[in-house]
Amino acid sequence: MAEFRIKGDNCPLADATRRLEVTVDTAPPLLRDDGNVLLRFSSSCGEELTTELEDDDRIRYLYQAKTDGRYTYRCLSLHRCVVHELISTGFMVESLTYQNGSAILTGAVVGNDILKDVLETAGQTVGIQLKRVYSMRPGNDEAVDKQWDITPAQEESLRYALQMGYFQIPRQTNAEEVADALDISKTAFLERLRRAQEALFSEVFTDVGRQPGNDK
Repeated sequence: MAEFRIKGDNCPLADATRRLEVTVDTAPPLLRDDGNVLLRFSSSCGEELTTELEDDDRIRYLYQAKTDGRYTYRCLSLHRCVVHELISTGFMVESLTYQNGSAILTGAVVGNDILKDVLETAGQTVGIQLKRVYSMRPGNDEAVDKQWDITPAQEESLRYALQMGYFQIPRQTNAEEVADALDISKTAFLERLRRAQEALFSEVFTDVGRQPGNDK
């Protein structure tokens, strides 16, 4: 497994998150034979992101839907992003997140030869920085919410709180700001956070009994 940070990409999603200061979680982009890219992504930001992408001449056939308070999108992009430089050498994307114009890219590499090619490509491509390389273990090949017994909503709340500096000392943000980013109430965010923390701590401290019913 390898993790990269991409800075300076001027693809539509990078530009949109830079201007709006939002986070976008993206499925692996699909490159068509004509050089255009099929995108599927989601964000807690709705109307502003939709307007931003509709005004981008590089985006075509934008589709938006809202499910459980989160917006999902599908579209065709006329702009090939930097991510494809790694994909073309054998990098298998597993997660891709755009935030404030940068991207965090995590994926798998099968074989030392392919890993070498991926790392060489990263070193030769402006804006791609290698963050870490680690071995995939069977126990790690699970979704976070399944591995740690937390719900998708709780995972999202933890992710946003961590990314926005809620757990730092001193805090870089407050509960109300994180809740706004998630497009939920402050009360709902704090409830999700407490339930997620209880679930995680229960996995760590297995000798402590967990109260039933805390799974929302």
